[in-house]
Amino acid sequence: MKIPVVSLAVLAFAGSALIPAAVPGQSAGEAFVATASVSESGGATAPVRISIERFATEAERESVVGAVKSGGTAAVKAELAKAKDAGTIEIGGRKTPIKYAFARPTGSGRIVTVVTAQPILFLGAALPSPKPKAGFDLGVALLILDATGAGSGEFAPAAKVGTNDAGAIVISDYGDAKIWLKGVAKAK
Repeated sequence: MKIPVVSLAVLAFAGSALIPAAVPGQSAGEAFVATASVSESGGATAPVRISIERFATEAERESVVGAVKSGGTAAVKAELAKAKDAGTIEIGGRKTPIKYAFARPTGSGRIVTVVTAQPILFLGAALPSPKPKAGFDLGVALLILDATGAGSGEFAPAAKVGTNDAGAIVISDYGDAKIWLKGVAKAK
């Protein structure tokens, strides 16, 4: 399933020449909590904690975007394998290292993208025991935050990335249902 917020994925991964490269006040050591939900109105939920120890530099962002455009998921996975851990995503008591974290300012806040170099979990296909599928080798979370660090987001715990015919970055999720991140807030 393709995450329908392709424009957010493009902004989050690729950025824009019109947007400054760094977010004022962006610092390492940020953590966010949220509730992952497979439905906008409820359904199965799980607490999520995203802890960011460091954000990618502009050069690192350009390298990851180049990998997406040149070779999709396999190239991104290889690029991220060389990267130091940037934090963790914790869901269901399991922590997965974040290899890429980047933030872009918006009019009233920012969009934070985090990517893991391995799938976090396989949710959706062939439940109750979903099996890995070739190519879904990353985990991706997009946080849409206001000035206080609160907001919402989307979560693809097993994803692949690539580009569409227009060259825009597209994130495809392993599962059949979109996973929303609700009640995103800075962790205390």
